[in-house]
Amino acid sequence: MTNHLKEEFLLDPTVIFLNHGSFGATPRVVFEAHQQWQMRLEQQPVLFLGREFDSLLQESRKQLSEYLHADTNDIVYIPNATHGVNIIARSLNLKQGDEVLACDHEYGACDYTWEFVCSKAGATYIHQPISIPVFSDDEIVEQFWSGVTKRTKVIYLSWITSPTALRLPIEKICARAKQAGILTIIDAAHAPGQIPVDLQMLDADVVFGNCHKWMMAPKSAGFLYVRRELQQTIDPLVVSWGYRATKITTTGSQYVDYLQWTGTNNPTAALTVPIAIKFMQDHNWDTVRHDCQTLLRDTVQRINSFTGLDPVYPADSHFYSQMGVARLPDHIEVPDIKAKLYDQFRVEVPIIDWNRYKFVRISIQGYNTQNDADVLVDALKKLL
Repeated sequence: MTNHLKEEFLLDPTVIFLNHGSFGATPRVVFEAHQQWQMRLEQQPVLFLGREFDSLLQESRKQLSEYLHADTNDIVYIPNATHGVNIIARSLNLKQGDEVLACDHEYGACDYTWEFVCSKAGATYIHQPISIPVFSDDEIVEQFWSGVTKRTKVIYLSWITSPTALRLPIEKICARAKQAGILTIIDAAHAPGQIPVDLQMLDADVVFGNCHKWMMAPKSAGFLYVRRELQQTIDPLVVSWGYRATKITTTGSQYVDYLQWTGTNNPTAALTVPIAIKFMQDHNWDTVRHDCQTLLRDTVQRINSFTGLDPVYPADSHFYSQMGVARLPDHIEVPDIKAKLYDQFRVEVPIIDWNRYKFVRISIQGYNTQNDADVLVDALKKLL
């Protein structure tokens, strides 16, 4: 993998950064654009927030919606994916005995949201096991669908899971759920930027995700998509001016007004998203993604070779893209290995303890090099 992007980022050059999946990293040109927006806000905050706010966000939402293949007024900016799951879970009006079906690979913070909301309503949040290693989409679909009952009101799934970096076949699950009349809610925190996203083709009811991870926008830029006919059921987490809009705003959407007008906030991260999209376009991102997956595949295979442990997914498969996991021996102490990787080798990478398995979760972004992978592999060999 030839590296030509390392200098485009602000990351500490003394650290082997293989953890893009946690919080992302913003390219220099995107960071500078963000600073310019912040300066413009501070130079005339009344003009910016009072008179320009709607039209500026409208243009940014338009470019994001084109990137995600959705209508502009079906997309609204939110701070992050966790914010999105809170908006939706609290809007559902779940009843006693209802079931929300997820899998056992879901992200902990969002799990907590569902547990909280379901406990208030008397509903049940269910984790349907999906076993690893995985071999086929159909196998995953059947394992997951065996958890559906007549009480299942909602299916909630990550497009790409956090602990196992597994790309789930949500297209097939959403299609089956639609036939069964079950609401589908997709956590796309890791999807945009890492894989092509077409929300019209996906045809889920609700999708929320992050722009600050694999799209490389500034932190606090996320999005929420809701199917048009469901938008009237969405309640704002924060009730503010958008609840009683007294004029036809530039959005033309009550759904957007409800969620966009939430009091004084800083919209500059969202306004910078088009620059992040342009950065990807300017650097031929399909090729970058392909190169990243190739380096990740080789790195995972090297780790599998010296541990002797089975891979979580086939090497040449669609189950992962720029983020993947390799199993580590069961006997390791997770905090100890993680600390030593950073303190002794300056490698920033998560070590994960999930369902009795131990993983190293490796993110490969355009700034990573073969040397980065070599340092990780050599460090793990020494530590294990």
